[in-house]
Amino acid sequence: MEDIIKEDIKNAIKVMKAGGIILYPTDTIWGLGCDATNEAAVKKIFDLKKREDSKAMLVLTDSAAKVERLVGEVPSVVWDLVEVSDKPLTIIYPGGKNMAPNLIAEDGSVGIRITNETFSKELCFQFRMPIVSTSANISGDPSPSNFAEISDDIKNAVDYIVKYRQSDNTKAKPSSIIKVESNGVIKIIRE
Repeated sequence: MEDIIKEDIKNAIKVMKAGGIILYPTDTIWGLGCDATNEAAVKKIFDLKKREDSKAMLVLTDSAAKVERLVGEVPSVVWDLVEVSDKPLTIIYPGGKNMAPNLIAEDGSVGIRITNETFSKELCFQFRMPIVSTSANISGDPSPSNFAEISDDIKNAVDYIVKYRQSDNTKAKPSSIIKVESNGVIKIIRE
């Protein structure tokens, strides 16, 4: 693993363990992140984004096993969807648990994505906790598709900015989003 990645992961973990916010590349767009089990850190992101607490943010993890610790029950159809998806897929599950209460929607659901991108996957693996992943913008503003499009307001408000992939100008896209009901019914939220 590249030295820059190792250094970034070490610094990002240190900041998140202290309740801070990071700005980091994911399998989709650049995200604001924090320890998803720390209610005060999650509130900092809501405040930074000027976002209503009722609008949920998603959580990033690196494995199916970790997903199973964050939700009550995972309908078997979910693993089929994850397996056949050819792009990043966020799934909104019923019965979120073991995370900050302000990440769980009023109906008890929570959005989780398993990342396969090099940096975010290794960060999730080493941190051993779910990590908030929400677009690096003020609510209502366009989501930045690469690091260069992130506003200075956001950059100046976080506790750590990951160096890895800052010069990558590839236009990233948000993930697909589906919602799985407890009865197994699937709704497409965003393709």
